[in-house]
Amino acid sequence: MTKLIPAALALAVHSAFAAPLQSPDRHIAVELRITPEQTLEYTIQRDGQPVILPSRLGLQLAGADLANKLALAATSAVKPIAEDYELATGKKRHIRYRANEQVYTVRNAKGQAMDVAFRVSNDGVAFRYMVRAPGRLQFLNEATSYRFDKAAKAWLQPMSVAQTGWMNTNPSYEEHYQREIAVGTKAPTAAGWVFPALFKTGDNWVALTEANMDGSWHASRLQADSAGGEYRLGTPMAPEVFTGGALLAESSGQLTSPWRVIALGSLAAVSESTLGTDLAAPAIAFDKAKVAPGHASWSWALLKDDATVFEVQKTFIDYAVDMRWDYTLVDADWDRKIGYGKMRELAAYAASKGVGLLAWYNSSGAWNKTEYSPKGKLLNHAQRAAEFDRLAKMGIKGVKIDFFAGDGKSMIAYYTAILQDAAAAGLLVNFHGATLPRGWARTYPNLMTAEALRGLEYTTFTQQDQDAVVRHAAMLPFARNLFDPMDFTPMVFGEIPKIRRATRNGFELAEAVLFLSGIQHFAETPEGMAGAPVYVKTFLQTLPRSWDEVRFVAGYPGRHAVIARKSGDAWYVAGINADDTDLKLDLDLGFLAGREGQLITDGAGEREFTQAALSGGRQQLTIKAHGGFVAVFK
Repeated sequence: MTKLIPAALALAVHSAFAAPLQSPDRHIAVELRITPEQTLEYTIQRDGQPVILPSRLGLQLAGADLANKLALAATSAVKPIAEDYELATGKKRHIRYRANEQVYTVRNAKGQAMDVAFRVSNDGVAFRYMVRAPGRLQFLNEATSYRFDKAAKAWLQPMSVAQTGWMNTNPSYEEHYQREIAVGTKAPTAAGWVFPALFKTGDNWVALTEANMDGSWHASRLQADSAGGEYRLGTPMAPEVFTGGALLAESSGQLTSPWRVIALGSLAAVSESTLGTDLAAPAIAFDKAKVAPGHASWSWALLKDDATVFEVQKTFIDYAVDMRWDYTLVDADWDRKIGYGKMRELAAYAASKGVGLLAWYNSSGAWNKTEYSPKGKLLNHAQRAAEFDRLAKMGIKGVKIDFFAGDGKSMIAYYTAILQDAAAAGLLVNFHGATLPRGWARTYPNLMTAEALRGLEYTTFTQQDQDAVVRHAAMLPFARNLFDPMDFTPMVFGEIPKIRRATRNGFELAEAVLFLSGIQHFAETPEGMAGAPVYVKTFLQTLPRSWDEVRFVAGYPGRHAVIARKSGDAWYVAGINADDTDLKLDLDLGFLAGREGQLITDGAGEREFTQAALSGGRQQLTIKAHGGFVAVFK
């Protein structure tokens, strides 16, 4: 850090500096200090280059200002952190997290104390606040900020305003990204920007998010105004609560914030990072045999409400059998259009074919105007326990739960309570119309996926969303899907009713590998799949359910992405091109040197495929405009 200090202040300020905390490989360094104005700030450097410029830290609680008039009271010894864990729904299965941790204690003018814990790993930085005091602790405001150089660029998704949208169902993280905008650009609404937020400053990429949400704290976002390139943490809007519940963090005796996560480094390092789950709480108890990632057939994506009837769902079970997929999802209004008795019959039929049945639920009480059912059956523990027990006895394997109210503390507590009660019943969970999971897939092994994005269903509603999906999809591996499973519901090979598809078939097929979801709900119908070549169908029948390793190959957010994923001894490489012109790439597949693979990519027409051999090593590959490819090396 370089800053001129008046001589009279030199001694006082020097004593307010903490020694830099470095990553295990010593490339990343964090420095804290008490400013002459008696506020707490931090900076982050990588290889001596500034990444996060001097930025604020601190909390304001009812009766305790822990953001101003602060003094550094204590600094702990550096503690090495070593955690190994397994993740069935992420980019890697066996994960090693190594970091250095240091805890800084500050006191305000009243002697009230706050601990700030920092962890620095080779792929980024995380910090959180801890306040211990008798009685009720109530959050008022957070001073946390992230300040970037004025030349930096940002890739950000606006947060929608609460109680807007269809049937007052916003916010659901369902907006398009603004790409490569100048830092400091004001958000289009007062609601701000969502996590993960992606930036490029100098040679470094930075992804901001948070992790370890236990229900005692609200979910945060970046405030709309970031004048001077300083992004401040924001809070949910007033309606984003469970009816009658708390909006902002509160607890008794101790209040601990989520980890504020800053992944940083090259685009490859950030793309391969697992910080979003590294900082989440360890897994709760759940039967490991029931942690069953897979693929699902799903009628609603293209056929909508009229298809939620017994005979059509039976057809989609047969479709799953033909495709060797694991699940069939029965969507909204099944209780009225099919009924519990016939759903039990469907579940038994599916089970006899080796397919699990998933059932849709409406989360909502009074916080929106949705009428889809089953509704109002999950609002308290007793209701959930009874309903989940009933489903388990019917043979249902999991639930898709939709239409949440937002990010208030009471709504986050509702999410975690659902996950806990579903786990107790042995049920898998998929959240829709929902918040970003923020590492929950590690803490709750039964959380298979979550929407929290503008997924494929939007592209079936309007041509405008369909035209925008190519660039949107090329953003997702670098932002929304960076750390958390994502239910985009990909892949259509045929036509979409009343919509002219903007993507080629290779692009659609590549999404099956690029997009990470514990259960991948494929949108294509049996009729559409019937038109695909045998080799495409075989690829989808044998596609792995989960991944062991990841390797970033090439990409640029919003333009193109090429990522390799490993399952067992096989590598799957997938890429998409969102540009309007063909893209010629020089791909480094050196990690596959000496191996021969099979390439599936676009044919001459937009709805055609072609296949060819592909060798490992350095390869030149052309991806057609709005096209894509997959390559399998076994």
